Amino acid sequence: MASSKIGNRKPLKAKAMRKTSNIFAMFSQAQIQEFKEAFTILDQDRDGTISSDDLRKMLLSLGKDPTDAYINELLQEAPGPVNFTMFLTMFGDHLMGTDPAEVIRNAFGCFDEQGTGRVKEEQLKELLTTMADRFSDDEVSLMFQDAPVRGGYFYYNEFIDILKNGRKDDDYEDTV
Repeated sequence: MASSKIGNRKPLKAKAMRKTSNIFAMFSQAQIQEFKEAFTILDQDRDGTISSDDLRKMLLSLGKDPTDAYINELLQEAPGPVNFTMFLTMFGDHLMGTDPAEVIRNAFGCFDEQGTGRVKEEQLKELLTTMADRFSDDEVSLMFQDAPVRGGYFYYNEFIDILKNGRKDDDYEDTV
């Protein structure tokens, strides 16, 4: 049975292999462990890959009755077999699906007239709660919980780095 699965696999595309080469650097060890636990739940037959049967069984256990087309659509998001590395890559792509860093930097730069890479914390909080898609106070508090704020300033270049690359274990040096 295992040999028939191997024979039906499509060869990995070069792009997919290059894309996954540094995926483990995107997440902390704790995050990787959580993803591993989720992967193990999805890999119902414990063969190291998530197949259409695995997805069907998992969705049925949640009270869903997925169509073959739906399951195939989910699996086609991956350029090859969905092993743990591919699973992690796919989550990384979805989690990091934010605007390009330069677009975010330009948005913050509108409020940084001197181009210092920082904005007054209180000014930014006020803007977030009073302009455009207004944030609630709880949403602002959540955003600022792990934000790079020192001396009353929000350091947006560091924030962009966190958005794009995840939080580093090392703290940034004070640039004030």
